Amino acid sequence: MTKVVFFADDSRIFGFEVSGHSTDTCDDEQGKIVCSAVSSAAYMTANTISDIIGDEVDAFVQDGYMKITVKNPSDASQKVLDGFKLHISELSKQYQTRITTLTEV
Repeated sequence: MTKVVFFADDSRIFGFEVSGHSTDTCDDEQGKIVCSAVSSAAYMTANTISDIIGDEVDAFVQDGYMKITVKNPSDASQKVLDGFKLHISELSKQYQTRITTLTEV
């Protein structure tokens, strides 16, 4: 199962952590698609914030794991993070046995 944790203060998301895989077996095609959707959305979010918006990001990535923390997130970065959270939340509703989300305040 893929777990997505959003890091937030009282009013804003400032980062996220994605861990695990959405596949049950190596032949699990639906799981591979879900895993790819989450991974693609996470990379797009991180790259948009750091390379397009230009906010400073701490990032750590390895197989099955990504942690992104935005230092002093701008309003534009906040909107991107809000969009990522919405996207992942909708995926988790559709694939309840493959994705779980939570927010740490």
